Amino acid sequence: MLQTQPLFHYMVWAGSFLATTYMLGVIWVIQRVHYPLFHRVFHASAPEAFAGFEAEHCRRITPVVAPAMLLELASTALCLQLNWSGVLRTQAEPLFLGLLWLGAACLILIWLSTVGLQMPLHRKLSLGYDALTVDQLVRTNWIRTVAWLLRFVLMAGAGGVLWFGQP
Repeated sequence: MLQTQPLFHYMVWAGSFLATTYMLGVIWVIQRVHYPLFHRVFHASAPEAFAGFEAEHCRRITPVVAPAMLLELASTALCLQLNWSGVLRTQAEPLFLGLLWLGAACLILIWLSTVGLQMPLHRKLSLGYDALTVDQLVRTNWIRTVAWLLRFVLMAGAGGVLWFGQP
């Protein structure tokens, strides 16, 4: 466990929470607006144009999500490595760490879903429009949407413990 000053602990937790909050907003826009519109793009253009749209989507969305996802991953890993004793009251520490670990489990699920489900579906769509693949993308993206919502709640709860559980 890393031994550091309490301010560093707060900054690491805040970085993780802010990245989670940002990604929660992004994923809801993707889930409710952007991915469902993939069907409309096909109908509004020639079928072969969809591959170009998909490539442009991937090119543009990566710099929007990658930095936040990497910050969230790194700050969560660091949060789990920090020694929180002395920062929190002894009785608050197990609850705080439990919330952090549950939030980390959500993050693992998000990354597994991204790499194992969404990325392969995007690769398939890069070949051209397929209605079933778009439907799969929308349906499987609910895993990430719900996981980020749950992670946000857990991290907010951890923040409450951090705020009110000081010695």
